[in-house]
Amino acid sequence: MRLGSGFMAAAGLAILAGCSTTPPPPPRIAAPVVAPEKRPLPYRWSQGNAPRAHEEAVALFGPLNLRPGQYRWLAEVPETGEAKVVIDLMAQLFYVYRGEQLIGVSTISSGKKGKETQLGFWSVMLKRKLGYSRKYDNAPMPFMQMYDPKGLAFHAGALPGYPASHGCVRLPPKFAERLYGMTVMGTKVIIEG
Repeated sequence: MRLGSGFMAAAGLAILAGCSTTPPPPPRIAAPVVAPEKRPLPYRWSQGNAPRAHEEAVALFGPLNLRPGQYRWLAEVPETGEAKVVIDLMAQLFYVYRGEQLIGVSTISSGKKGKETQLGFWSVMLKRKLGYSRKYDNAPMPFMQMYDPKGLAFHAGALPGYPASHGCVRLPPKFAERLYGMTVMGTKVIIEG
């Protein structure tokens, strides 16, 4: 079977077209990627301490993708400086400082709906290695640090990953123990949310 001359001509043109000296079109340049705008959390009350603590924690420890019960401590904690605590109810995170240096961050479980943890400026007013709740069936509160005369405190407790307490701030046990050794009566406590 003989191929027609029209077919041969078309094949020849196709071969020549493949040898074209016309430069290929320039590559498409992708539009620059713009980072999404960082929106602040919808705080009911904040003096800027919690957002600032979060930024400092990310700078020190990287992204804070902490699961309930997880925490981070700075490898080398400064020997001097007063302790200070910042509690972020919106992010459910607890920050601890020594002087002006952030040294630790932890997950928390604060007060549930109807028993919300109170916002404001406080101070540690009572410390007990093993405290007990005056209101809730004498429930144990290990490494308890009370900051409110009505009995609100931060202490070791269950951390389900959401606000679940009767107003106290629950912490991971090892974090609460270490924190207990760093604070004194009068340690400043700032609660924003």
